[in-house]
Amino acid sequence: MKELLSFLSDLHDNNNREWFATNKERYQKALATHRSNVEKLITGIRAFDDSVGMPTVENSTYRIYRDTRFSADKTPYKDFFSAFIARGGKKSGYLGYYLHISPKGNTWGEGSFIAAGNVCPESFLLRSMREEVLDNAAAIEAAIAASGFTLDTSNALKRVPRGYTIASNYEYLLKQKEFCLVRSLESEWFLQTDWVEQTLMLFQKARPFIAMMNRAIQFAYEEKES
Repeated sequence: MKELLSFLSDLHDNNNREWFATNKERYQKALATHRSNVEKLITGIRAFDDSVGMPTVENSTYRIYRDTRFSADKTPYKDFFSAFIARGGKKSGYLGYYLHISPKGNTWGEGSFIAAGNVCPESFLLRSMREEVLDNAAAIEAAIAASGFTLDTSNALKRVPRGYTIASNYEYLLKQKEFCLVRSLESEWFLQTDWVEQTLMLFQKARPFIAMMNRAIQFAYEEKES
């Protein structure tokens, strides 16, 4: 992992095609390490949450090449490695387990972190998750508290959406436009020989939250198909 972190750190400082071409071998070695770690994470997650099904490294990881067509930032590469392990793969809409390795931060100013949840859900999925909140707000809040993660409220609404009524102490849940728990990690985390096992232990604590919200996701898909 030391070499992987070193590569990402240098890429952060030299995000251009010439440097990347010169360091292509370093990238390939770092990518191989990342893919191997993701495979271990998939195996470990399936051991405590078989609802994820049979995700693969391919449908759980992302390309390092950025799509700059509609972005003011024209740097060609992502300066982080990431993976999202979820039922049906990274584009399924289901909540899952996310790993983000970024030793120097990135375009959004974030460093390394792990997350449990989903982002930018389609409107019918978000509606179903909000209905889950209406039915089980106390249990959802308890699952968040027990997870050791923090609910990301950075993209929340300022007001409760129209048509929803709930006790004031749970209004913050209805204001969510996505349900994602986050936990920051220092780069030193990945230098532990057992960092994968330690990460799995953290992810496992978020499983009850994911299970409740994925119940809502599954219901939304079934309702849509009926």
